[in-house]
Amino acid sequence: MLRITELRLPLNHAEDALRMAVLARLGLAEDELRHHTVFKRAFDARKKSAVVLIYTVDCELAAGVDEAALLQRHAGDPHVRPSPDTRYRFLGHAPADFYAGGRPRPLVVGFGPCGLFAALILAQMGLRPLVLERGRRVRERTKDTWGLWRRGVLDPESNVQFGEGGAGTFSDGKLWSQISDPRHLTRKVLTEFVKAGAPEEILFVSKPHIGTFRLVSMIEKMRAEIEALGGEIRFEQRVTDLCIEDGHVRGVVLAGGEQIAADHVVLALGHSARDTFEMLHRRGVFIEPKPFSVGVRVEHPQGVIDRARFGPNAGHPLLGAADYKLVHHAGNGRSVYSFCMCPGGTVVAATSEPGRVVTNGMSQYSRNERNANAGLVVGITPQDYRQDGAAAGPVHPLDGIAFQRHWESRAYELGGGGYVAPGQLVGDFIKGQRSTVLGNVLPSYQPGVHLTDLAAPGRAVLPEYALAALREALPAFERQIKGFAMPDAVLTGAETRTSSPLRITRGKNLQSLNVAGLYPAGEGAGYAGGIMSAGVDGIEVAEVLAAELLGLATA
Repeated sequence: MLRITELRLPLNHAEDALRMAVLARLGLAEDELRHHTVFKRAFDARKKSAVVLIYTVDCELAAGVDEAALLQRHAGDPHVRPSPDTRYRFLGHAPADFYAGGRPRPLVVGFGPCGLFAALILAQMGLRPLVLERGRRVRERTKDTWGLWRRGVLDPESNVQFGEGGAGTFSDGKLWSQISDPRHLTRKVLTEFVKAGAPEEILFVSKPHIGTFRLVSMIEKMRAEIEALGGEIRFEQRVTDLCIEDGHVRGVVLAGGEQIAADHVVLALGHSARDTFEMLHRRGVFIEPKPFSVGVRVEHPQGVIDRARFGPNAGHPLLGAADYKLVHHAGNGRSVYSFCMCPGGTVVAATSEPGRVVTNGMSQYSRNERNANAGLVVGITPQDYRQDGAAAGPVHPLDGIAFQRHWESRAYELGGGGYVAPGQLVGDFIKGQRSTVLGNVLPSYQPGVHLTDLAAPGRAVLPEYALAALREALPAFERQIKGFAMPDAVLTGAETRTSSPLRITRGKNLQSLNVAGLYPAGEGAGYAGGIMSAGVDGIEVAEVLAAELLGLATA
């Protein structure tokens, strides 16, 4: 197989144009190319009137065509090379009698993307993991989440953050990442999703996504596979303590008092398991503070973004709803950037604690809602959020949680209670005046938005330095996307759960620095950000754990 990259064709090219382009690039006759497959399709929209599709294509040559000679002929062309082998290979498989002597099974704590893939890999290797998830099954969890959105009733154990599928279930379902991936583990993640019912296009479009409704049924099918392979998933099982002996984990304790023995525990907690973080700190597990970001959600009409990005090609079915990625370095030294952009989506209530408001974004597969939304967030460091008031020195590992809680409580207060979110029009925010009446942009956040002044002295929804950076960034983003600073675009606060505020530090063997057998993993542990990177981290942790159990070398 040969791979050709950077094949550029017009947006509305003829059906056979891609095959003709492959033949022309390789210098082959029609009968010398047996088959071609699109590995990746992206687009270049820098010239809005002439959007170009960019293909990466894998080619199977006809019998009798000398592939080596063809590669030699194209030795100077960096866009023609052998197709890499992207198949996933297991390290090994546990024998049928592996647990005959009463050996404890590996535990996976948390069943979001990281825990899901850690459990799946362990199950596929015959290691029959036991998964403990504090929330409910995904369909029950969906009903509980709608209870917050429609009635303002929060279930602290079953919400956007907690439950089967993790926070990624109620998101845009983005399936791309910028992580280094020399072993093509992202391909394993995508392949498993397709097996579970995702559309096959996620294997080749440049920025694949699934959306919440499709994720629900896919997660159920993946759970069924884990169970069919001997794994077990227990819901509504909150871990409240660790059993540690001589620096090695020996099990966990559940909220109901049950103790489960285990010598290998994957902590796939997610970034909002604050009570669990507090327990780990009490138990002496090494944790350190890390940077994260805080900000607000911004909503525009999706058509404004489509026209700004695609011009006359806005609405083309191959382009879909337009997204964006923006960064501004403010004069006060802060970086402002767009986060978790959701084309054709909604802003959602994402709190997991009573009396606090947290915003996030979500899209369905169709991305056909009226508004586009994204987080506009400002980077902060541990020195920004330290709670002791000191100018220097170590920052307490849990200070970031206290900082998040402070601003989430402020947002709840500004919204007037009932999980209503505080909001302000962009034009008023830039001018520094309170909003009282909505314009053409209707906010999508439920249970509702209360218009106010997000920067009111003494009652602001974010620190002053963050508000100043946002106020400077909005006109700068307008210069990149016409209409971005439109006066009646809506800002909704507060966006505080961009990533984990701490890291459960691990060593080269992916175990905790000071507790053997404990494998911090995924976004909550500070090692991922999004569905894909969390899934890949879960695979890598499962492989290291399996290698130790089976006495194998890791890949």
